[in-house]
Amino acid sequence: MAASASCNLPLVPMSTNHSATMTVVAATAAAATLAASLTLFQFWSAGSGTRRRSPAASSRPVSPVVVHDDGVVGMIGNTPLVRLMTLSELTGCDIFGKAEFLNPGGSSKDRVALSIITEAERRGDLVPHTGATVFEGTVGSTGISLALLCRARGYRCHIVMPDDVASDKVAMLERLGATVERVRPVSIIDANHFVNVARRRAEEAQERAVRGGRPGTGGVFANQFETLDNFKVHYEVTGPEVYEQTGGELDVFVMGAGTGGTLAGVARYLKPRIPTLRVVLADPQGSGLFNKVKHNVFYAPTEAEGRRRRHQIDTVVEGIGINRLTRNFEQALGVVDDAMRVTDQEAVSMARYLMREEGLFVGSSSAVNVVAAVKVAKMSRPGTRIVTLLCDSGTRHLTKFWSDDFLRQQGLDPAPTGRDYIASL
Repeated sequence: MAASASCNLPLVPMSTNHSATMTVVAATAAAATLAASLTLFQFWSAGSGTRRRSPAASSRPVSPVVVHDDGVVGMIGNTPLVRLMTLSELTGCDIFGKAEFLNPGGSSKDRVALSIITEAERRGDLVPHTGATVFEGTVGSTGISLALLCRARGYRCHIVMPDDVASDKVAMLERLGATVERVRPVSIIDANHFVNVARRRAEEAQERAVRGGRPGTGGVFANQFETLDNFKVHYEVTGPEVYEQTGGELDVFVMGAGTGGTLAGVARYLKPRIPTLRVVLADPQGSGLFNKVKHNVFYAPTEAEGRRRRHQIDTVVEGIGINRLTRNFEQALGVVDDAMRVTDQEAVSMARYLMREEGLFVGSSSAVNVVAAVKVAKMSRPGTRIVTLLCDSGTRHLTKFWSDDFLRQQGLDPAPTGRDYIASL
């Protein structure tokens, strides 16, 4: 892995007592990922329009069998970089998606959940197999990742989420043994916001444990939006993976932000190593991050959280988009160069395109990322190399983003799309 370069943000090194998982993921990124990804996928030659073709399938080397002796957590990370073939051909650029949906919990949030839990164990806030409870407020993916890892580490998991999220996520959480508490969607300044409720539940559990003389068996609030354990894992692991997989030959990194940890961590790692890199935020409708990047303001005074009459993020997209500045997104300020607004219809149509033309069944945030990547490609010179994240699968969006009936009720067209759709972007 490339040696760490200086970063404008003070970083706390990962503990030397960190679990074997993070060590395995980081240490193998340079070897396994570079060997597999750069061999299997096509890159444009630097400074030319000549494409290097990947070898025929029969001539591809057989990857060594990897044995994860630390269980399911050893499967987290080191996800492949996939060339989006038709989109690359139609735009004249190389567009790649990092297949984060191949993590065992089905999303990039596995990385964050693992970092939060192992850092809590290092601090002594959690002790494996004591029955302590991890609490979190989430719209789904982080909760699923936490629930999975809590099962593996002997913890209980209590998830608080808005009652309008896709029911697929609720069902999955319950199958993983998590307690699911659903609350009405309200502003973050309201005590009953799902994040605030989760924090309160953790404090109550911790107080009960202390009163009962059982420290370490109470509750921990994961706090994905504000803990820098989120940012750090992407700076120390995900960013290096992208760098090694591309060989440092990368022109644009594009993705959306919810907590902002992935965008900030990857961008902060890549920027010093690729000085010409452009970082572009992909933002769904209703989110204020686009305005923050473009104009350094989130909203007009009447649009502030707590003042709007409607739902804070009026979109069918789940997992990205927010109207407040989190501690994790703060780390991205100064390294994000531009922002792209993506409408719900564009995201819905792109998801259908990816399934029909690329054979990829992705969720709403992945679709937003790819729309923005295509828009960037169409404004770029031929041969531009673009990487985005395919955050999660469509399997956890069946009742909303992948439900034709639901989409029609929202005034959206779920019809399948073909290559003519790309020309319209």
